[in-house]
Amino acid sequence: MSRSKVAVLRTSPERVRSDYHELLNLAGYQDVIAKDADTALKVNISWHFFFPASSTTPWQLDGVIGALLRDGYSGDLIHACHNRTVVIDSHLGERENKQIDVVNAYGLRNVHLYEGEEWINIRDAVGDLAKKFLCLNEVYPKGFSIPKRFIGENIIHLPTVKTHVFTTTTGAMKNAFGGLLNEHRHWTHPVIHETLVDLLMIQKKIHRGVFAVMDGTFAGDGPGPRCMLPHVKNVLLASSDQVAIDAVAAKLMGFDPLRDCKFIRLAHDLGLGCGDVRDIEVVGDVDAANENWHFVGPFKKMTFASQMQHKIYWGPLKKPIEWSLKTWMAPWAYIASVLYHDFYWYQRNSERQMKACLESEWGRLFQHWGHVPETPDGFQVPATGAAGFHRNVSAMFGQAFRVLGACIREAPEIKRRK
Repeated sequence: MSRSKVAVLRTSPERVRSDYHELLNLAGYQDVIAKDADTALKVNISWHFFFPASSTTPWQLDGVIGALLRDGYSGDLIHACHNRTVVIDSHLGERENKQIDVVNAYGLRNVHLYEGEEWINIRDAVGDLAKKFLCLNEVYPKGFSIPKRFIGENIIHLPTVKTHVFTTTTGAMKNAFGGLLNEHRHWTHPVIHETLVDLLMIQKKIHRGVFAVMDGTFAGDGPGPRCMLPHVKNVLLASSDQVAIDAVAAKLMGFDPLRDCKFIRLAHDLGLGCGDVRDIEVVGDVDAANENWHFVGPFKKMTFASQMQHKIYWGPLKKPIEWSLKTWMAPWAYIASVLYHDFYWYQRNSERQMKACLESEWGRLFQHWGHVPETPDGFQVPATGAAGFHRNVSAMFGQAFRVLGACIREAPEIKRRK
């Protein structure tokens, strides 16, 4: 059995396109992603507002698409793929994070899984594999649905390097969470680690090929995936082993993957991938892969929202409150999340938290995206430019109000009662 391989490269805006092409080929993606099958690029939107390290970067999406086309993959068989949650507006997110600009520039399809796509019962999709699930049969006794279009498709996950208040770190394995589960995915939070393992089993069964490309140009530390302290790290990772790439990313952030990330340890023990970094073949820039960023992690300074989530799912509030999240009363939690994150935290903290990243080359590239000189290798970022992130506050509140309205209107519990 061949060793799991993770490719790691340092990069810069001037060569990020060519680096992504080299990265994917170092990781052997053409051995995994079939050219005659449809390929879904699973975009990550952890926040519909722009925040460094929170969501798929435009140069990440651009670099992967460019590499695919350069290597002979047909644009007719490539599409961007988005999921939806009750607290994240994917349409707003793809605009604010400039992902839709990339998709339109290449003329690709843009698929939102909750809009006109057929979903089928998991037991019809995977058969007897469902008997091996660690937790999903207990969470969903009647089963759950997954997108029918995923069956037989390639999927390339596009996560970023960041921490997470539920799973310590988040990456390739967690990126499947939104796309493979329906609106009641929050039911799995008490068993989130086991859920990610079950979802990896499903992916290996239904997809033609599974690959991950992780962007660490920005990396987020703290109570992610939203309210983080972002850092400029200039690294890219890729692998066909979802467990291995998450393990290498966790090690870079300063964690012990098998000790600190239960989902990695469970997947490793079940043979779904390699979570032991000593047994992973790192190719590319080995020195970069051996760095230790000494991140403090998501639990040292949690936000009020994350503290309450922990108390509800695993702490003293579990018994009196958690049951309500499986009833018609669940929208209270969605509303509370939008009010805290969109109306309070982002307005109060984001500009200060983002400042150093916005003043970097990547920050200037993001702010001037679509208006900088391009080369086959990358982007010629202006040496100077607006350092601040200038937003119309009233417009931002307007967007937040629209998200709040959609959150209430689209809540599955409310739609079911209607």
